[in-house]
Amino acid sequence: MVTLLAVTGPASLTAPAQAASLTEVTGFGSNPGNLRMFRYVPDGLPAGRPLVVAMHGCTQSAGGFDDETGWTTWADQWGFALLLPQQQSANNLNNCFNWFEAGDIRRDAGEALSIKQMTDRMKADVGSDPARVHATGLSAGAAMTNVVLAAYPDVFAAGAPVAGLPYACATSVVAAYSCMNPGTDLTPAAWAAKVRDAHPGYAGPWPAVSVWQGTTDTTVVPANLTETVEQWTAVHGTDTTPDATDTVNGYPHAVYRDSGGRAVVETYTITGTGHGQPVDPGTGAEQCGTAGAYILDADICAAYHIGRFWGLAEDGGGTGPGAPAQRAVIPGTAADDGYVKASADGAGAAVGALEATMGAAVGRGADGRHNRTLLSFDTSVVPDDATVTRAHVT
Repeated sequence: MVTLLAVTGPASLTAPAQAASLTEVTGFGSNPGNLRMFRYVPDGLPAGRPLVVAMHGCTQSAGGFDDETGWTTWADQWGFALLLPQQQSANNLNNCFNWFEAGDIRRDAGEALSIKQMTDRMKADVGSDPARVHATGLSAGAAMTNVVLAAYPDVFAAGAPVAGLPYACATSVVAAYSCMNPGTDLTPAAWAAKVRDAHPGYAGPWPAVSVWQGTTDTTVVPANLTETVEQWTAVHGTDTTPDATDTVNGYPHAVYRDSGGRAVVETYTITGTGHGQPVDPGTGAEQCGTAGAYILDADICAAYHIGRFWGLAEDGGGTGPGAPAQRAVIPGTAADDGYVKASADGAGAAVGALEATMGAAVGRGADGRHNRTLLSFDTSVVPDDATVTRAHVT
């Protein structure tokens, strides 16, 4: 059965709600890291939706990292709140998060605690789902992503460092430069011990991690992808041999699963790309962002694929322009209706009849990616002057 959740006609058109905007929040806690807090909340966002914490890179700001990276696009479309911490020059002259300072990367201390306090404030103000809090960032923001994942694995369900470094790679400025280039080579067990030591006694669950890296990045060299994968696969108790590989928009993609088959780590290797956040400007279904300094037009929207990995797109949840004017239920006859399916494993398209109930796979596969199924159905019950704007398969 296909249920039309939104059918609009000329008489039922409504004007879009006023667009949300980036706003600063003060008084969110003791703020030992002396950070600023900004948030973007789509208009009409209900309680119980996910929260994404997005952290800028050096020389950047919250206001230059929201629309430009595409995160506000998916916040509106998929329905989640966006928190953007911002560094201050009083803490770091280049506005880098201090991912290499021992006092800023420990649980309940410094910048790590400030970000956790911001997260608590978002839960209180917006009603964000505490089980669906995610963190991402670029460069120093990516390193700080690994910091909050390690220090607060009980708060963050997943993360995505883009051009980042493993947790606790450095605890001084000199060591930080060495971590960035040429990189620091430790065993997976040694890397994992650093994460476990960040929250002693915590036994899981651990955050799932999507790791992104440009192959021509000379600021944070590609070796850091390898070390980050070693760190998080070891934390999850799995090895560094990918369980699935494919290409996405022409770029190598690998998935690492735990013993239960859950995708716990994935990597995107952005060949021929330097230091920055990959975006794909345009209006296509998977496009986003605006190219600029350290925001690179790579023909792939990192925010889109990260959000899919986290499951942000699974239930829609967008806060579009007003409620649907009417609802119609279209019955389907399994023997008559068919499907075309694109499988998550990269196999060729399949076709079949809906009466073969195992055929039309919809949703997340064991590797953490999504199957996509197109269904045909009878639309004779839809009024002539109406437009089908959304459908839900039940």
